[in-house]
Amino acid sequence: MSVSRPLPAFSFLTTAYRTEPYLVQTIESVRGQTRTDWELIVVDNGRSDEIAAIVRSYASDSRIRLVRQENRGYEGGVTAAAALARGQYFCVLDSDDLLMPDFCARTGTVLAADRGIDAVGCDAFLFDDHGGTHKGYLRSIGFRTRPHPGHPLTLTDMLAGYIPYYTGAVRREAWSAVCGYEHATQEVEADVVMWLRLVASGFDVRMLPERLARCRVRKDSVSRDPAGVEAFDRRIQRSFQTVVHSTSRAEDLDALRTNLQRLRYHQAMRQARRSLLEGDLVAARVEAKAAFAQRHTLRAALVACSLSLFPQTMRRLHPLKQRATAALEHTIGRRSESVSRL
Repeated sequence: MSVSRPLPAFSFLTTAYRTEPYLVQTIESVRGQTRTDWELIVVDNGRSDEIAAIVRSYASDSRIRLVRQENRGYEGGVTAAAALARGQYFCVLDSDDLLMPDFCARTGTVLAADRGIDAVGCDAFLFDDHGGTHKGYLRSIGFRTRPHPGHPLTLTDMLAGYIPYYTGAVRREAWSAVCGYEHATQEVEADVVMWLRLVASGFDVRMLPERLARCRVRKDSVSRDPAGVEAFDRRIQRSFQTVVHSTSRAEDLDALRTNLQRLRYHQAMRQARRSLLEGDLVAARVEAKAAFAQRHTLRAALVACSLSLFPQTMRRLHPLKQRATAALEHTIGRRSESVSRL
């Protein structure tokens, strides 16, 4: 006679593709949760024998399951995991990222205290392969005020760019209502679209101020590749535009317009910097002017004017500035590590 397992509270949806060096750390961060009522569904999204072997090495832990399939893309991997999930709360977790031990405890407490709350997001640490910790996720997207979990996020908030970290806890019913990642395409960021759809559909989404996860910034990630960064920027901008038809409120449309201008400003400034380093002064000047057209900042104006009046000087100064900034950041990082050991 078989004994049925109790249903888990949390279902972690993990798609794995070419993340063999990191997968064990990801699994161990789930196993290290202070709550034990979870399941982890790992989708071997490309039939890697090594990934399958890693997951099978945890066969003694019945909470961890393996699914193997041909590569159906990131969204297809998450959707395959969601189709088998048994938990009350769905949590996407990439196969190279980590959880803090109290992720389940903190998000679960909020969801259990109020059935009217449909999803809980959080902040996260950004870290590199050498263990160095960068600024938090919310700070990296410009979130300067401390989130208050007692206040639901509004569509205006999200259209302004205040999107929770991708790993959150979403009630099964809410996930199903917005189809999770199912209809996301490679032209958008699936997690951003899902958060936007949740709020646009009237679901109650809260944000915890704690950093309950760790996001790995890899050397081979899109954040280190110029073409990947530009493609990511375009996907982010399209993601925000997916729900514009859901509202006619002036506050929402103003927030979206301001956010898109901010994104395009930073995109143009980054392109100007890259063109300058490549020696294309004409392109650098065009991009600096494009940045100024989006946001009339002193920085953009100075860069555009300097490129017009002193192009060669700017080209020589920029690498010096980069090296000085890197040295300063390295010194600050070393001092922070020393303080943390005290």
